[in-house]
Amino acid sequence: MPSDAESAKPLLIYDGDCSFCRYWVDCGRRITRDSVTYAPYQEVAAQFPQIPIERFRAAAQFVDRDGTISSGAEAIFRALSYTPGWQWLLWLYTHLRLFAGVSERIYLWVARHRNGLSRLLGLH
Repeated sequence: MPSDAESAKPLLIYDGDCSFCRYWVDCGRRITRDSVTYAPYQEVAAQFPQIPIERFRAAAQFVDRDGTISSGAEAIFRALSYTPGWQWLLWLYTHLRLFAGVSERIYLWVARHRNGLSRLLGLH
């Protein structure tokens, strides 16, 4: 659970039981460093009753500083946007419908196949 000091930071919520998710969260932490807090939904879901458990299980959730919640590819791009040099992905997502649509479709495919991808990448 995030501490009070960390609660002012945006929060990326992921599936802590998913080795594929944990691998990519570790990559995200290396990029965003201390600008974003990360937590498994298994630990923080009760703090966000407005997010159905099915949404946590289906995709990463991003809670911005103002409380705005985004999901899937948008969540990832919003988390990355807190790091200099990575804001362009969110700009593309918010300004180009085609980019947003393709990003969400790719995210959805990966999310649905994450167990197989974990085995393929040797993450189990």
